[in-house]
Amino acid sequence: MNLYAKALLFAGVCLGTACSSSEKMQGNDLNPTQAVVALADSAFEDAAAQYKVLMARLPEDKLPKTFHEERDYLETSDSEWWTSGFYPGTLLYLYEETGDQALYDEAMRVLKLLEKEQYNTSTHDLGFMMFDSYGNANRIKPSPEYKQVLLNSARSLASRFNPQVGAIRSWDSKPEDFIVIIDNMMNLDLLFWATKETGDSTYYDIAVTHANTTMENHFRPDNSTYHVINYNPTTGEVQEKKTAQGAADESAWARGQAWGLYGFIDTYRETKGEKYLQQAQRIADFMLNHENLPEDKIPYWDFNAPRIPDALRDASAAAITASALLELSQYVDKVKGQEYFTTAETILKNLSTDTYKAAPGTNGGFILKHGVGHMPAGTEVDVPLTYGDYYYIEALKRYKDLAS
Repeated sequence: MNLYAKALLFAGVCLGTACSSSEKMQGNDLNPTQAVVALADSAFEDAAAQYKVLMARLPEDKLPKTFHEERDYLETSDSEWWTSGFYPGTLLYLYEETGDQALYDEAMRVLKLLEKEQYNTSTHDLGFMMFDSYGNANRIKPSPEYKQVLLNSARSLASRFNPQVGAIRSWDSKPEDFIVIIDNMMNLDLLFWATKETGDSTYYDIAVTHANTTMENHFRPDNSTYHVINYNPTTGEVQEKKTAQGAADESAWARGQAWGLYGFIDTYRETKGEKYLQQAQRIADFMLNHENLPEDKIPYWDFNAPRIPDALRDASAAAITASALLELSQYVDKVKGQEYFTTAETILKNLSTDTYKAAPGTNGGFILKHGVGHMPAGTEVDVPLTYGDYYYIEALKRYKDLAS
């Protein structure tokens, strides 16, 4: 019996293509407050207005990456860049919450730019690129065309799997190296979806095998995660462990911890494997109990960053964490669930203040300020980021869905 069949036999997983975040989160009753629901509604309206500013600045054939305020410069990308799916994904979330047709129309326009990436076998980021865009489009208004794009994307992603290593290759590198980064946990949802749509367990088995390999090799004894593991592609042995975008190889890069947290929650949801829930809790507890987590719960860009408490915060890591914790709160006992829920609520309240949320018409049309992309490379440092916006809006949507 394959892994997928076992999961279906022993657990009632969510099998519908329109299985929304609110339908998945059916555990603890944590009493979301109407004040935060009202804050979410206000944030959706503000964000819709902001994205119309961004829409007006965006070249027709490009996708937004970030904005450099000092130069009044909108930095863009082509469709093959890993963040290309977040802009249409955010537009679709905002359309759901506001009903603003202009946002939906813009998302449909941009999807055309992304369409060719369904055949891109040179990247592990097809979950980010295609599932956050076409996946949301298909969830809102299912269509055979969207489904086919997503299935082709899943095939492209699966082509990067190495059974000897037991993982999906992340960055292409020298033939003697096989690089896997913690971010790749975020792309497994596309594979889980593909198995649910087709009944072909291959995608599910690849996703579970990748999660198992990551759990075995990426994490330190304190439950923090390395960013990068380099395997021998022939033997599967670990050759190197490092943290490319963090402060040091042994440091806890904040967004990497958030990717791992979110990814293992996804894996638990789709498999009901208890070990994935336990792993998600271990990551969450490492983050929330860390001595360097600020009181407002917006993490420094690295938990071991130099110059704390004067180090930069990373709003994008906070947004990812908040969205993940809201889902995790539904799968655990009431005491832990309340802790995770309250922390997510605190993050959302603080991200919605003037410190992190842009004033109308500013920030190039982006929603959040103070994201940190790649500090060691000096790129996207203390700027807005499309994925920060995406997970902020997703977290607010999840919060509101729980309230209803």
